Amino acid sequence: MKYRRLGKSGLLVSEVALGNWITHGAQVDDTTAQACVNAALDAGITTFDTADAYSETRAESVLGESLKGIRRESIELCTKVYHPTGTGHNDRGLSRKHIMEACHASLRRLQTEYIDVYYAHRFDSTVSLEETFVAFSDLVRQGKVLYIGVSEWTAEQIKLGAALARELRVPFVASQPQYSMLWRVIEAEVIPACEREGIGQVVWSPLAQGILSGKYVPDKPIPEGSRASTTAGSLFFERLAGQWLRKEVLQAVERLGPIAQESGLTLPQLAVAWVLQNSQVSSVIIGASKPEQVKENVKAAGVCLDPEVIRQINSVLNDVVEFDPSKTG
Repeated sequence: MKYRRLGKSGLLVSEVALGNWITHGAQVDDTTAQACVNAALDAGITTFDTADAYSETRAESVLGESLKGIRRESIELCTKVYHPTGTGHNDRGLSRKHIMEACHASLRRLQTEYIDVYYAHRFDSTVSLEETFVAFSDLVRQGKVLYIGVSEWTAEQIKLGAALARELRVPFVASQPQYSMLWRVIEAEVIPACEREGIGQVVWSPLAQGILSGKYVPDKPIPEGSRASTTAGSLFFERLAGQWLRKEVLQAVERLGPIAQESGLTLPQLAVAWVLQNSQVSSVIIGASKPEQVKENVKAAGVCLDPEVIRQINSVLNDVVEFDPSKTG
């Protein structure tokens, strides 16, 4: 495993992080979840990502239990706030009330005294940024949160948040967007904005919801047990995966197979390694429903792809890649 600075902060994170969206507390049982966490730790992964809304809060609880007994200072534990965690009218969003209550609930479920990076899971247009960042600032000063991040914010939203963070002296260091060979909407605006502000990218879905695993074949039924065939995920996930289940996309992905093989990599490893070639990416979040997937994908850490390989990938995928920055978020 290799480690990178998170933006311009002093925090080091593992190049590959383990996330548990739609897996822990939903798609896999607790024993398998524990095995995946153990495989991650054995491979040198120190960065673990979750959210209070994942699996209706169960994902945090499973992760907290799985990490019990691990030296707290040896890992980076990250979670998020914004999406509904209850039925009350204040059980959502980025109000001071919800942020404070959600943070305390996450700390209990994760069985920890502090969160390394606490993300605003989405932008909340119904609450002033000042209210949100003052709440984050108070959590930082109380020692319950060390660093602040955002997920799927636009470049303009990040710029406004960074200005407030400077004023309040809050360490705003991370952006968590979707990013893969197929989904490159952050390249035009979000990444340049973050680079100016010293904010690193901790990206999710490097395999484009499993499409870049190579398991989906043109003109063939969706494999049984695959993420695209299960109802364990949300409608949100189904929309994400569905956009790629087109013949021209699957045919393009098929053509990546020989490129990966010539590079001595599996297709998933190539996809993760491709994301890590971007110097603004601090860490790539992988998901896993079994420990073998963790062991395979971590091999992408430290891989340096030849420029000719990058050129070949771009040539194969160019017609099916999404670049539109307006689709951020």
